[in-house]
Amino acid sequence: MKSFEDLGLSSEITEALAGEGIEIPTPLQEAAIPTVAKGNNIVLKAGPGSGLLTTWLVGLLENIEPSDNKVQCIVLCATPDTADRLAESAARLSSMTGHSVAALGSSWTLPGQANLLFTTPDDLLAGLEQNVVDVSSAQVLVVDQAQSIESLGGLQSLERTLGYLPSGTQRILSSLPITSGIQDLIGRHFKRTVTLPTPTSDVPKRGQIRFRIAPEPTEAAALAIVDELITDGAQHVLVFCRSEDRAADVGDYLTLHGFIAGAPGDTSVPVWLGIDALEARSGIENSEGLAVISCDPPADPDTLDRRHSLTSDGVVVVLPREVAHLRALGKQTGYETIPFPPPMRDRGVTDQIRNMLEPALQEGDIAPYIDALEPIFREHDPVEVAAAAVALLRKKSGSADHAQTHGSSTAAARAPGTPSWSKLFVGVGERDGLSKGDLLGAITGEAELTGDSVGRIEIRESHSIVEVHESVARKVIQALNGTSLRGRAARVDFDRPRAKPTARKSRPAR
Repeated sequence: MKSFEDLGLSSEITEALAGEGIEIPTPLQEAAIPTVAKGNNIVLKAGPGSGLLTTWLVGLLENIEPSDNKVQCIVLCATPDTADRLAESAARLSSMTGHSVAALGSSWTLPGQANLLFTTPDDLLAGLEQNVVDVSSAQVLVVDQAQSIESLGGLQSLERTLGYLPSGTQRILSSLPITSGIQDLIGRHFKRTVTLPTPTSDVPKRGQIRFRIAPEPTEAAALAIVDELITDGAQHVLVFCRSEDRAADVGDYLTLHGFIAGAPGDTSVPVWLGIDALEARSGIENSEGLAVISCDPPADPDTLDRRHSLTSDGVVVVLPREVAHLRALGKQTGYETIPFPPPMRDRGVTDQIRNMLEPALQEGDIAPYIDALEPIFREHDPVEVAAAAVALLRKKSGSADHAQTHGSSTAAARAPGTPSWSKLFVGVGERDGLSKGDLLGAITGEAELTGDSVGRIEIRESHSIVEVHESVARKVIQALNGTSLRGRAARVDFDRPRAKPTARKSRPAR
């Protein structure tokens, strides 16, 4: 398919997309937009970076008639910042169709009268209770990145919002991955759904693709990588962008810093700019010393393979929220995705700090925290944010090490103001698909606590052990007991000492 016009979309929508540099639909958009436009329920196993917003928004704008002062579509997001960011993007596309857009809890006028309302489950419930929002005219519910809502403890509030919606409301859900808890939600509340994209069979291993996480705008990260690759011996760096406008902006930025950019195959310049991977390949066959950068993550598996099968020396620049999408593409195409961190600015960083951070980076439970940190990244360099986090981590670790070294296990031995800890037993574990992020999000969300009230979390086979401040232990037990964790009702209590296995033989039979 060559354009969105081939999908039968109105000229207003295709013009709005062209104005944003979106001209060719991805395979996901090609398959999903007609389904959404027909009013069918759909589950999208996709994340940011895949063109997800356009995938469901275009179909809704095509199907829903603009109406004054009525909320017709509710979009539930993990955080207020995500709701605000998506609302801004949607407003640019809907400016040509006449639909009004707003985000609840942000600086938007009359959010209760917007045709498309972006909000979090908790903010929506508060708006309903305060009669700020009326959803009686809602035709569509969109749940954006349900796994992030679940990890931040918002799944229960999400389910409560469903009771306010009219029967027959079209339901659209995106999630990457689709956890067991999300699958349970879909089974109970999303009937007769279409799931896209369809699962792929096992694919052969094709090598590695490196990625570097960067804040917006990503041009600076692309420049730094170009510099590193050329310094390391690359003769030419092919930089792929999602559109012609984007390529022009990136080319201007690189040229401004002395890296002259031109068309693929131009041997007189060090940097080549590409948009369509097939066209770019035709001009650079058998090029030696070539490195490839995707300044924007590929939207689909075919694009990833066409770009990065050119050379083994490839890097993808991603925003924090796009990492899950890139990893999913890697699995679908047979590429192992590995981090490509920038050169260390401080060679004094110790192995101890690295050993403290590596387990958290490898567990894969950090996506919800990336969502929460994005507003901070806009105000501070991510390196500074990471340094502050390491400082807090070392401070906490240092206190624990000091206590263990000096045997300070009693309240009398603790320094004044140092909290004591209680261990809690949670009857959900690894075999249920529970992660540390799930449990932390449930504790902080249900008990309304901050993260510093929670200590060490151990996820075991059939249960979990978590440390919380002694002063809030009973509050956590009360708040979590009976709640759903990964689709199972949680049983929470103080962790009681357990008899050793050898002692069981001397106990009388029950």
